[in-house]
Amino acid sequence: MESSMRRSLVFTLFLAFCLSAPAALAQSGLRTEGDVASAQSAYEAEVPVNSQSDADRSGALARALGAVLGKLSGDRSAMTRPGVAQALRGAVNMVESYDYRQDQSVSASGAPSFRTLLVARFRPDDVDGLVAALGLPVWPQPRPKPVVWLAIDDGSGPRLVGVQQSNAARPLLDRAVERGFRLGLPGGGAAEQALVGAIWRKDSGAVARASSRYSPPMQLIGKLYRASGGGWMADWVFVDGGRELAKWSTRDGDARRAMAGGADGAADALVKRYAKAAVAGAAGTYRIRVTGIRSAADYLRVAAALQAVPVVRAIMPVQAGGEQLELDLELLSGLQGLNRMLGADSVLQPLAPPGEDEPPVSTGPAEYRVQ
Repeated sequence: MESSMRRSLVFTLFLAFCLSAPAALAQSGLRTEGDVASAQSAYEAEVPVNSQSDADRSGALARALGAVLGKLSGDRSAMTRPGVAQALRGAVNMVESYDYRQDQSVSASGAPSFRTLLVARFRPDDVDGLVAALGLPVWPQPRPKPVVWLAIDDGSGPRLVGVQQSNAARPLLDRAVERGFRLGLPGGGAAEQALVGAIWRKDSGAVARASSRYSPPMQLIGKLYRASGGGWMADWVFVDGGRELAKWSTRDGDARRAMAGGADGAADALVKRYAKAAVAGAAGTYRIRVTGIRSAADYLRVAAALQAVPVVRAIMPVQAGGEQLELDLELLSGLQGLNRMLGADSVLQPLAPPGEDEPPVSTGPAEYRVQ
C-alpha cells in the first residue's frame, strides 16, 4: 500500500513538472547579424559583442549559432521556426573554438570607430545533428557562385559594375555571404560594358548569352537607380540555366540597403529550388515507454532530459507502474529527431532506434531506458 502511494505521489509530481513544459518551451525567434568582410566557413560566424565577459559571450555564441543555421539552411526565416530559439541556448556546447578581433571603420566625417567581434566556430557534426533534429532545410554544399550583372545610374547614365568596381557592389557581395553563398562580378571589358542597355531593358536572354563564358550558368541581373520621390530603387531578375526563377524590386532611402536586397532575392530563389528538408520524421504525438525508473529522482531526471530537448513541445504522462512510465510526446519532428537531440550522454536512451517512416502513435510505444 505504501509503495503504491509512493508511486502515485511521484507520478503526480512528474505530471505537474511535465505540464509546465509547453510554457517553458515557448520562445521567440532570435535575429542575428554578423560582420562578413572576410571568408568564413559554413560553420563559422562573426557577431558584434559589447565585451569579452562570460555574460556577453554566452549571448553572442547563441547569435553566432543562429547565423550558422541561417547559412546552412539559406532560409532567412529559419530563426522563427519552432524549437530554434530554444536550441540556440545550447550553443556553448557545440563550440569548437572562438576568439575575438577588433573591427575598425571610418564615418563620413572621417572619425574612426571600433567594435569587438566574436569569431565562433562550431563542430560540424553537432550542428548537422541539430539541423536534422529540427527539420530545417539544408542547402547542399558546394554552392553556386552566380555572376552579378549590375548597372547603376546615379543620374549620369547607367554603368556596369565589374571586378574593378567591386567596392561599389560591396553591400550586395557581403549580404550574399551572410546568406551562405557568394556572388561574382564580370570582368567588365568593353564588350561587357556594352550590355548595359540589355540590363536596363531586363533582357535576360542577351545577358545569359554574354555570360556563357562564366560558370555556373546563373546570373543575377539588376539595375539600381534613383527612385521618383526620393531614395533608391533596384529591379532584379535571377536566371538559372536560361530560365528566369524570380523577379523582384527593392526600394530604400539608402542605396546600400536597396542593393543588398538583390542577394536576398537570389538566395530565396536558390533555396526554393535546391534546399531539401533533413529527414527527422513527421511532427506529431509519439508514445514512449521508459523503463528503469526506481525512484522519484528518476522521474525528475527523465522530465528534465525531455524538457531540455528543443523538438519536444509537450509531455503528457499516460500511466506508471512498477519501474515503467508511458508518455505521449508532442514533437516538432519524429522520434529520430528526438534521439539525435538526446545524444549518447543523455539519461534517457532508446532501446531500438525507430525507422525513418514510423508514424505518430503507432501500434506500440517506442522503448527507452533510464541510465
